[in-house]
Amino acid sequence: MIFGLFALSLDYMWGKAGVLSFGHAAFFGIGAYAMTVIGPMVPSANAALVGLLAGMGVAGVVAFVVGYFLIFGGVRGPYFTIVTLALCLVAQHIAIGWSEVTGGDAGLIGAPPFGVELLGYSYVMLDPIAQYYLVIAVLGATLAVLWLACKGHYGRVLAAIQDNEVRAQTLGYNTSFQLLVVFVISCVLASVAGGFYAVVSGFVAPDSVGLLLSTQVVVWVAVGGRGTLIGPIIGTFLAIRLQQVVSSLDYRLWPLVVGAFFVAMVFLFPDGVLPLVRRWLALAWEKMVPSWSARR
Repeated sequence: MIFGLFALSLDYMWGKAGVLSFGHAAFFGIGAYAMTVIGPMVPSANAALVGLLAGMGVAGVVAFVVGYFLIFGGVRGPYFTIVTLALCLVAQHIAIGWSEVTGGDAGLIGAPPFGVELLGYSYVMLDPIAQYYLVIAVLGATLAVLWLACKGHYGRVLAAIQDNEVRAQTLGYNTSFQLLVVFVISCVLASVAGGFYAVVSGFVAPDSVGLLLSTQVVVWVAVGGRGTLIGPIIGTFLAIRLQQVVSSLDYRLWPLVVGAFFVAMVFLFPDGVLPLVRRWLALAWEKMVPSWSARR
């Protein structure tokens, strides 16, 4: 569910606005490291909440600064992807080199559990089942908000920008501002996923900001169906589950099997799993309707 939230954050930017970031793991790692570094400094049950807000703030500022110079500078398409890829590499080098804070290659442990302390009342969420339901609630709320936002006029504006940004500009829309807002929100959501990951896993390492995770989340979105919002969550589950099943048979096989699966996906259902299921259901419905009409 946490990785599904991470994939959802990328799909909002890539699927709805057409901007692909290959450095999304950098913001995931910012949230995870902020939770593990800043959270334990707070001597109350609100430690995880403070760490989460700190990660969101840092991720938002970094995304705003980077996005402002890139987007308002006219950087689009593959050039934007390459720059964000470099951002991911820089973040990983910082996580490894700044060992006094990040723990270097050894990583960090000790992220505080979620809790709340208000007006003398204190509650700490230590039960893994309660944490599970919290993650589901956050994922569901995020999905609902993004779906409702992209369903109406705002979603049509993003679709117009993705289809033809110049034409959207001639219609009076500040496309650079719209893309910057999408980029910042997407990166903040990625940091939220990273903060939850630090709490649930209890461990943060440079892999959390590495290129591998940035590549994996792109694959998860592609498998589920780019632009569908709920599709990347399904794609995340399918990809991770496939990796677990194959690794249980032989850990050396999963890179080959998963790679072959992704190559086959490109040829068989390039739009992702969810659009493919929709087409199947539509065909089945078209076959059922004439049969019902004939019976009547």
